[in-house]
Amino acid sequence: MADLSHSFGSDLVTSPTGDLAAASGPTLGQQRVLKRLLTNPGDYIWQLDYGAGLASFVGQPAAVDQIKATIRSQIFKEAAVARTPEPVIDVTFDQTGTVYVHIRYADAGTGQTQLLSFSAGTS
Repeated sequence: MADLSHSFGSDLVTSPTGDLAAASGPTLGQQRVLKRLLTNPGDYIWQLDYGAGLASFVGQPAAVDQIKATIRSQIFKEAAVARTPEPVIDVTFDQTGTVYVHIRYADAGTGQTQLLSFSAGTS
């Protein structure tokens, strides 16, 4: 099923014909995973426990295991993420406190490997 194409932190995308663009399949799954991981709990007023709030780790002492556990607990709440094989989650920090996340998971619908890389910002 298609939905509006929207990458977290960006504007809605328009299609070549000027309509709002749609996303489906693995692309929609990636957009939903990213939205869940970067949304703070309590910010989504229709579901207050939605979100991992990864930005809260920015500028904090490196807690790689805690961040990985937070991601793992949230990523499986998205139907697009297959439970097997287990997602591979890598977390790194730079000297400014930026949190970099790289996730490799299997799309539940297609079985294709999906790569998702993003930063959670700086302090």
